[in-house]
Amino acid sequence: MQYFDHFPAPPPDPATQRLGENPYIHPSCRIRNSRIGAWTALGEDTFLVDSSFGDYSYTAGNVQIIYAEIGKYCSIANSVRINPGNHPQWRVTQHHMTYRRRQYQLGESDDLEFFQWRKDHNCVIGHDVWIGHGAVIMPGVRIGTGAIIGSGAVVTKDVGPYQIAVGVAAQVIKQRFSDEVIGRLLESHWWDWDRATLEERFEDLLQVDTFLQKYSTVPA
Repeated sequence: MQYFDHFPAPPPDPATQRLGENPYIHPSCRIRNSRIGAWTALGEDTFLVDSSFGDYSYTAGNVQIIYAEIGKYCSIANSVRINPGNHPQWRVTQHHMTYRRRQYQLGESDDLEFFQWRKDHNCVIGHDVWIGHGAVIMPGVRIGTGAIIGSGAVVTKDVGPYQIAVGVAAQVIKQRFSDEVIGRLLESHWWDWDRATLEERFEDLLQVDTFLQKYSTVPA
């Protein structure tokens, strides 16, 4: 009789995987026409299409990102969808046969103008953004650096830097810091530090007051 702890053997877990300059990409991910930064981790069943994914950002798994720019140091929880498919509401029928014409044998080519319209309504996520479990970021939405999106939120409007938005449709309920502190954090551009600087100053990222005293040129 044999003992099994896991079957089949579990794939590497991005939470325990040692990261580096080369991205960690789970074997089940599907990626097309996208740029991925260093020290990144794409968890199981991440779908990344026509997008950029910044340094140190990660997905927890089962995440779909299309036509989006993801900043550095972003934390994207399980089952998040960024830029879900849009349909042509202005047509008699909004069914996707009107733009995926070849699939339905209704034309020799697909509706490229419609797909370009989707690309033009991309999502832009700033740096150090935390997007909670199951959140949906609708087409064209901009989310500022340092923002938090609550679990299950459906974000239909822009969210500013360091704001916290929750609910359906998502509403901003507060901001993480005062306007003064937010301005000084944004001015620091710490997310652009190179690796050596990050390692040297890492402990200072844990205390806001210490950080601002050392790295903000804006007077308190």
